[in-house]
Amino acid sequence: MRTRVKICCISSIEEAKLAIKNGVDAIGLVGNMPSGPGVIDDNLIAKIAKFAPPPIATFLLTCETEPDKIISHHKKVNTTTIQLVDEVKPEAYSQIRSNLPAVKIVQVIHVIDEDSVEQAISISQFVDAILLDSGNPNLKVKELGGTGKVHNWKLSRKIVESVSIPVFLAGGLNPDNIVEAVEAVHPFGVDVCSGLRTNGLLDESKVEKFMNAIHVASRNGS
Repeated sequence: MRTRVKICCISSIEEAKLAIKNGVDAIGLVGNMPSGPGVIDDNLIAKIAKFAPPPIATFLLTCETEPDKIISHHKKVNTTTIQLVDEVKPEAYSQIRSNLPAVKIVQVIHVIDEDSVEQAISISQFVDAILLDSGNPNLKVKELGGTGKVHNWKLSRKIVESVSIPVFLAGGLNPDNIVEAVEAVHPFGVDVCSGLRTNGLLDESKVEKFMNAIHVASRNGS
């Protein structure tokens, strides 16, 4: 089965069209963040989410951690999926589900050390998928994604093998390393942002090269 592809930091209808034309499975739409690229206004997120046709999944990246604020943020934009980029309390997941039963919940785990593996295992019972990224929420100004850095893929592989839900791999992926990444981690899907951009804009030649590489990885049985 082909590894799913999510292109994040989509900033316009035109970028969404480019991504969808090239066969992606999902697009990421970044709400207000303490740091990182791709932040767009909620009104634009809503427009892009409405434009994307089924079965394209639309992910709202939110840094909110309180259930009421997460739910309120989602209701402004109406994406198919909420991507929580920061930690939330376990009881938050059930509150989100009860208010937004049709919306998928994806929790970001920032892979730092062995504790990240235990964190992923613990959270996997509450969410629909996990996304492994290379941020650091422990910094004074939290890094919650979009770093362009690769983390320890051995830890990511350990997480994939330890949980029973889909796992997306993010962090420093690009057309040149994606085959190696997929073969090393065997994720359900991959998530890419800066690795497909030139001067901040989504680069179709890089997107095409990335998608071709994904198909190579699939043929290799990854």
